Amino acid sequence: MSRLPRFEGYRFIGTRDTMVVYDCDVQGEFDELHERVEVEDLGGRLLLQSFAPDTVTEARNRGFRPVTSTRLLPVAGQDEPESDL
Repeated sequence: MSRLPRFEGYRFIGTRDTMVVYDCDVQGEFDELHERVEVEDLGGRLLLQSFAPDTVTEARNRGFRPVTSTRLLPVAGQDEPESDL
């Protein structure tokens, strides 16, 4: 379980420039957020947002959307999983 400095007590962190929320308990999402924080100085530019309560629902209530993760996209050449809907 990785956390950003100054946000150690929060699971969901949003970026105000893209209005996307990252789940820090998902390693791929945390890695993407951590890289953006370092490269784009999101902390120094005051573009990070935590939520109380610390839920994705609260983030959505504030206009943030969950990050689109590449792990959910189909791999080229493979069939997409069938939906039960």
